[in-house]
Amino acid sequence: MLAGGLSAALFAQSARSQARADALGWKLGAQAYTFHKFTFAEALDKMDSCGIQYVEAFPGQQLGGGLEGTFDYHMSPDKQEQVKQLIKKKHKVLMAFGVVVPKSAAEWRMLFDFANRMGIQSITTEPQPEFLDLISSLCDQYNIKVAIHDHPKPSHYWHPDSVLAAIKGRSKLMGACADIGHWVRSGLDPVECLKKLNGRVVSLHFKDLNEKSPNAHDVVWGNGVSEIPAVLEELKNQKFKGLFSVEYEYHWENSVPEVKESARYWRSMVSNL
Repeated sequence: MLAGGLSAALFAQSARSQARADALGWKLGAQAYTFHKFTFAEALDKMDSCGIQYVEAFPGQQLGGGLEGTFDYHMSPDKQEQVKQLIKKKHKVLMAFGVVVPKSAAEWRMLFDFANRMGIQSITTEPQPEFLDLISSLCDQYNIKVAIHDHPKPSHYWHPDSVLAAIKGRSKLMGACADIGHWVRSGLDPVECLKKLNGRVVSLHFKDLNEKSPNAHDVVWGNGVSEIPAVLEELKNQKFKGLFSVEYEYHWENSVPEVKESARYWRSMVSNL
């Protein structure tokens, strides 16, 4: 009876958390790069074992699952359909793709066409400035969002100010992919960065780090210095709606236990918001 009661309590807690996440418009996903040492098909299975439904794919991952080649926007239409069927078979939802940085106008158009065919809602990128006007028009044409990602300094987009400058006067579908861990590595306060970007956060690469330094590594959420509770509260205040991608870049060969625990922590926090 005790085991059954505990199971029922955990199920009820999970249901409450999901209901609260749905009300907030929040989706917990994973950046497949977390599992880049494995195939895309294997990454989907690992996400499943962590209770994660939503997917952010990255360019260059071997497909696996009986499919040859890599996940890339140059895939043939036939291969795209095969990948879509693989994702459906694994009961996952492809939400985002990146970090990807096309080097020509033709490649940007190809990328948006690919995203449209695959049902991708947002493209994560660190675009070259000369393509920003084109990207803006493609966002509006395809109704697909672009989320500008922040690698640590000296990356061009390491600071929210550079992202805000890039999207100023351009499509409302352009915004930030807020990598809160990289902000911490750059010596920035993640809550203050979010406040600067108020209303222009498209998605997040979610991380908690062991220390405030360029060499910091990931830890289970809630055990580090990324101010997770305050970050979630700020996103709630901004009425953010979108994808939280787990991007766990530590213990590469066996990160599932830590990703699973991080997901559990996120759901617990969300239940109480």
